[in-house]
This record gives sequence, C-alpha cells and structure tokens, in this order.
Amino acid sequence: MKQESSHPLLDAEVEIILGHAEQADIPSDLPTRRWLYAWMLDPDIPGNHQREVDRWVGVLIVANLFALLFEHVPILYEPNKALFAWFDAFSVVVFTVEYLFRLYLAPEEHDLRGKPYARWRHACAPLSVFDLLAIVPFYLQAIMPVDLRILRFLRLLRILKLFRVLVPAWHHFAQLNRGRTMRQKIHALMFDSAHSGEMHHLLDSFIAMWVVISVAAVILESVASVHYALNMEFLILDTVAVLVFSLEFLLRLYSCVEEPQFKNSALGRLKFAKSMSALVDFLAVLPFFLEPFLNHLLDLRFLRVFRLIRLLKLTRYTGATTTLTKVIAREWGVVSAAAFIMILMVIMMASLGYLFEHDSQPDKFENIPQSIYWAVVTLASVGYGDISPVTPAGRAMTIVMALMGIGIFAIPAALLSSAFSDQLQKEREALKGNIYRMIATGNMDPEAVTQIRTESKRLHLTAEELGALIEKAHAERESKEDLSSLSLHEIARSPHQVIEYYKQQLGQLRQLGLLTDLAKVESLARAEDHLTPTDIAVWNVIQRRTPTDPPPR
Repeated sequence: MKQESSHPLLDAEVEIILGHAEQADIPSDLPTRRWLYAWMLDPDIPGNHQREVDRWVGVLIVANLFALLFEHVPILYEPNKALFAWFDAFSVVVFTVEYLFRLYLAPEEHDLRGKPYARWRHACAPLSVFDLLAIVPFYLQAIMPVDLRILRFLRLLRILKLFRVLVPAWHHFAQLNRGRTMRQKIHALMFDSAHSGEMHHLLDSFIAMWVVISVAAVILESVASVHYALNMEFLILDTVAVLVFSLEFLLRLYSCVEEPQFKNSALGRLKFAKSMSALVDFLAVLPFFLEPFLNHLLDLRFLRVFRLIRLLKLTRYTGATTTLTKVIAREWGVVSAAAFIMILMVIMMASLGYLFEHDSQPDKFENIPQSIYWAVVTLASVGYGDISPVTPAGRAMTIVMALMGIGIFAIPAALLSSAFSDQLQKEREALKGNIYRMIATGNMDPEAVTQIRTESKRLHLTAEELGALIEKAHAERESKEDLSSLSLHEIARSPHQVIEYYKQQLGQLRQLGLLTDLAKVESLARAEDHLTPTDIAVWNVIQRRTPTDPPPR
C-alpha cells in the first residue's frame, strides 16, 4: 500500500528521484482498446506495466537462445526432448499472443493514431516484422516439411525481438547525449549519470548475465563428464566472455577521465586502474591471455580457477561490499585485536594439543602446524571429527577450547554486525542530508537527482522508505524556518535562508514602527547623526512612508 504523504510535493519528489511513478494515473472510463494500450504498451506513461512486459519478454528471448544452444548438446538434449519441445511451444504461444496483442492495439500507438490502415502500417514496421519472424518457423513446420537444421537456424531470429527493447532505449540515450563528445557518450554508457538513461542499465544487465554464464561454465568444467561433452562450447563461451569483459575494461579506462576523481588524461587513468573495481576487471581476463604465452613454460591449468574472480564483478552492482569495506576499515583496530587473540589462542591450544596427544596419536598430532588445523576446527565449534584427542588431558582441554571458542569467534562477528548496522544508519543519515539540501535550495538538477537515486538503490531503499526520508527532511526544514538560533554564517550558506531571514527582519522593523513614536525616532536620528540620510530613507520605506508624509503623532 502506498504511503500517504503529508507534504504536497512529497509524491512528486519520490517519483523524480526514483525515476518513475509508483502507480500510473490512467482513467478507468477510457475505451477498452485505449485503456489496454495505456496500461500495457504505452512507453510515455510512467508507472504502467510496459517495462514489465518488455522485461519478461526479454527474459524469455534469452532463455530461448540458451535452449537452442543446449539442443546441440546430445547429453542434455536427448534425455529431455519432450521438455525442450514443451518450452518451444510455450514460447511460441507467448510470442504469438504478444504479436496479436500489439497488432490489435496498433491504432492506439502515438505514431499511428488517426491514420488509415494503422494495423497494416504496424505490421510492416521493422519491429513487427521481427516479431513475426520469431514465430513463423514454428508454424511453417506444422504445415510443410522443414529441415530441422534450417528450423533451428530460423528460430535464432527470435533474438531480433530484443530490438523492441534496445531501439527505444537507444533513441532516449541519443536524445540525452545530443551534442556531447564520443568520450562523454561512452562515459554515460559505462558509468551511471544523468545522461545514462535505460541503455546503461541494459548494458549492466548484459555484463552481469555474462558474468553468471562464465562463472557457471568454470564450475561445470570441473565435472569431467560435462567437460568432455561440452568442451568446444565452454571454449567458445570463455572466448566471448573475455572479449566482452576486455571491451568493458578498455571502455571504462578510456572514459573514466569524465569522472571528477579521475580528471587527468594520464594520472586519472592510472588512478582508476589502481582502483579495486578496475583490478577485478583486469584479473577477470588476465588468465585467458596468460595461457597461450606461458603454457609451454609452466602448467597454467590452475589459472582457470582464477576465472572465478569474475564473480567479483557483480559487486559493482551492489553497495553491500562497499559498506562492508568501510566497516572493516573503521573498526580495523578492534577487529585486529580480536584476530590477535584468536591467533594467540589457536597457537597455544595447538601446542598443548601436540604436547598431550603426540605420544598417543603421532600420525594425527605429528607436529604443531598439523595441530593448528585441529585447534581451529575445535575453537570454531565445527568439530569434523577427523582428528580428536584420546587422552584425558587432551579431552579436558578440548572442552575448555570449545567453550572459549564460542565467545572468541563470536566477538568479530558481533563487532562487524553492529558496525555494519551503524554504517548503514550513517549512510542513510547522509542521504537524508543530501535530500534536505536539495529540498531547501529547490535544486532538482539532474546531477543531484542521479546521485540521490544511485545512493537510494545502493542502500536498497523502497519508495516508502525514501518517501519517509523526504518527509522527515521537509519536517526538519519547516522546524528551522525560525532562523533566530542560527549564526549569520550558517544563514548565509543558503539563499533560501537568507531570504527568509531578511523577511523576518523586515517584519520585526515594521512591528517596531507600529509600537514606537516614529517622529521622535526620526528627530533623534537626524539631530545626533545616529543614522545617515540613506538609513533614514530606508527606514521610511520599510515603514511605508514618503518624505512628504506628515510626521506621525
């Protein structure tokens, strides 16, 4: 349920920051066809279901591409022929319903509304032709004999349906970046900004999809039977993934100088290259390029495991790791102290375990380094049981270690948990401060909105939570309308506060004029030169008097 706002501008501000409305305002008395188009397909109405329709159709298209890929793998296709056939039929039904639905609503499209033969014009449009090509092969197979290989090739045409999502996003991106340089456009694609639009999010989704695909391939390669059956497919996938990640890294390195913290052609790029995200991007492709050059010198098969580093690329799309890094850096003193105590306890217990158990179990407690494994497992309360003491002294010590381990290993976890919660609260307070400044100055410029939108997503704020923050900022702003408690330096920081303070002072001067004898004040000011003629003229203007007015009695 949508949160009710106590401020008239609150809902609008939430929509501006989030970039969309929570619920579309579509009249229910519209004609059925126009009402359906407004809810399902109109891209100009924020809050309707148009994005959801495009998103789920896009997911189904990508799933079809993977199904076509897996059909070429006998070990996967042969036992699951019926499942593949049902999925293909389901996809064709969905795509057919979508095509007919769009054809039915074609007269309501903005470019075709009021024009003759609207449906025919719609059917001849390139995007509609792509939609038709996505389903024609299935029906051709039903009415005429078609070679299965040709049919599979024709089904690849379903990828053309993605243009229905890409083309509008690209047009919007081109509009946002009209008149900008090529580097600025690439920066808008690779880094989230006011000029990014939907294309940036689509590119992020594309890269994240390849991260998941490449990591899944690395994991499945470790299964001998799967690697034998899909050796060539894994090689192709890894090559494409490396090309995608390499291009992404180079484009980010090229355009990073548009970011304020990297403003320098050489030093800025070097600084960016040393950042954690850039290092992760570099390490994600490094094993692929090292293997061909060093394979004849070293056995570099172990480098393939390092391709799992690509999974760290997903941290770019979540702020959890950033927050955790800040927490560890802030609480490093306490965490390091707890870690020192843990290491001290492990070494002491491993030494005692070796002393008590070596004579009874020389194969398991062969030396102190080997006993460290047993001490860590026992202190962590894991207790695998592969190494356990048999002497009375060793068992007594194990009881003490297990009890102590509950507290010792819980200290860092409790510290990090508390600090993580505290850091989230601080970041939300900082976000509230940014929102307050934006509201106080009335500055809804795209850069400020983009920054707050990015922070809201990073902190996983819902529309209700963001609305509560804005409402709280409004309340604090209204509570500070009385500026008497602020210094002149604090008031001068905000033009809005300066105006309010000036209005308050004018009001107080007018009240003085009503409560005092204006003639005596003016006579005293002129006689003893307390005020200059200019000051007296200003005083008269404030009191709404002119030099020709008679002196008040």
